Parts: sequence; C-alpha cells; structure tokens
Amino acid sequence: MHLLSVFSHPFNNKYPSAVMNAFHEPFNGPEHTIDVLDLHREGFDPRFTEEDHAHFWGGPIPAGITEMHERVEAADRLAFIFPVYWWSMPALMKGWIERVFTGDWAYQYGQGVSDRGQKPLNALLQSVPTTLIGIGGSKEGTYEKYGYRQAMRTQLDVGIFAYCGITDVESHLIYDVEGAQNSPQRETGLHTARTIGENFVYPDRVIRNAKEEHLSQRRGQQSTDGSVPHRVQVGA
Repeated sequence: MHLLSVFSHPFNNKYPSAVMNAFHEPFNGPEHTIDVLDLHREGFDPRFTEEDHAHFWGGPIPAGITEMHERVEAADRLAFIFPVYWWSMPALMKGWIERVFTGDWAYQYGQGVSDRGQKPLNALLQSVPTTLIGIGGSKEGTYEKYGYRQAMRTQLDVGIFAYCGITDVESHLIYDVEGAQNSPQRETGLHTARTIGENFVYPDRVIRNAKEEHLSQRRGQQSTDGSVPHRVQVGA
C-alpha cells in the first residue's frame, strides 16, 4: 500500500510532525511505502497565479502541477496532516489544493471548460480513502459550542474532496495541545494518531461516504417541528 501524506507546518521537529510520525507507524513495514509531501520543505508556491487562472479557462497546465497530479494518482491512501489555523487548514495547504485540484483533472462541467456554468458537474477523482488530521489548540467543547468541527467537515470533506469524487474521507481533530501544561493531551493525541493510522491501513476498513453522511445529517436536522439536535457527530 502506498500512502501520500500532505503535511503543512513550518517546522519538522514540532508536535504536528510528531503526530504525523505516530500516524505513520502502522505503515512502517516492507509491504507499505510513504511519500511525505512536506509543503514547506518542498517550497511549494500556494499562490494562484496568472498561469493557474489561464489553465482554469483551458490554457496549459502550470509548471510543477503535473508532478503533483502524478503523486496523488500513485497513492492508495491520502492523508492531510496540519495545525488548525482559524478553524481550517493552513493557507499553504489550501493553496496546494486550489492549484492542484484542477479542472479537467479533479472535476469537470459537461465536456470541459466551454460547459462551465451550463452543464452538470462531473467528479473525476477516484475515491481513494482519505483522512484529515487537524491539530488544534482549542478544547473540544469550543469546537462543538460554535459548530467549528462540523463547519470544517462541510468545507473540507464535502466541499473539496467529495466535490471532486473522493467521498471515502474522514476527518479527525486532536484538541487542546498548546503549551507545556497540556502535555497529557499531547500524549493522548499521539496515541489517537497511531490508532487512526492502524484503522486507516486496515485493508478491510469500512468505506465511508462523507457526502451521504453530510446530507443524511442535514435531513435529520430538518425535523417537522423545525428543531435542531443539540449535538451532532459523524464518524470518529
């Protein structure tokens, strides 16, 4: 099994890196390979340039993007590991998605660019099992109180990955790990990351459908009396 891990943090010797290493432990065997796409170390430029805009409208693919496509296509599993910045992934990782998940590769309207805005969406990516591990400084209660956790899943799991055809996607958050005073939570977070990896590498894991889970959840919220459940969770 070949895993592609997309990682975004300016240091490779801090806690997010330790989380990634713990997640990788179940993949450390001769039957598995790991490609770490460290966006900082590789100097990826997240800016959506004039060339990217031209490609969006049918022009040539910008330099370096085909290589990224090939790394994604080679993967049997995809992982995105990142610190949570402003209740989402870092701008560098978001920029990677904006530049790499291109039209006519990740998605397409009708037969191509000329049908944009006129024909239905066709998702083009295969539903490679994908996991997201966000590392947060806030407590779980904060995410639940304000709906940040669900907002992230709506934006990322459904709005990006399922939109492009990757419906077998699951999100995880490791909470409350900032500062030395939270060292117990940090240890718990590393254990959580290992467990996520163990479940993710399992060949007979349960196949998820984030889009269907999301729509089912929304239907459940729209009860006849207009009430909304106090707490909603989907998955791990």
